[in-house]
Amino acid sequence: MKAKVRRRYLALKIDSSEKFDSKEFMEAVWNTLLRLFGEYGASKAGLTLIDYDVEKGLAVIRAAHTEVEKVRAAIASITEINAKPVAVHVLTISGTLKTLRRKLRTTA
Repeated sequence: MKAKVRRRYLALKIDSSEKFDSKEFMEAVWNTLLRLFGEYGASKAGLTLIDYDVEKGLAVIRAAHTEVEKVRAAIASITEINAKPVAVHVLTISGTLKTLRRKLRTTA
């Protein structure tokens, strides 16, 4: 019997004077994850972009619960996207989107 895949949702803040589309952002996250943990480590993360707001600089991604610390390390090490300086911060983490959005409303 296969074990149930548990997921975590991460709310991220993108600090930059530049605007990036969702494809550029996820490419930067994947490249950093690959550089730090290799193809096997990156594949275990199971990253998926759930929501992306260019104007607010907010993103919500989904990752496997066992790989959250690796994903956080990769996100913290992103310093540039397309040769433009950027900093990405994890605002909050939750097991469901409903709780994540509630946490974001109370912190905003």
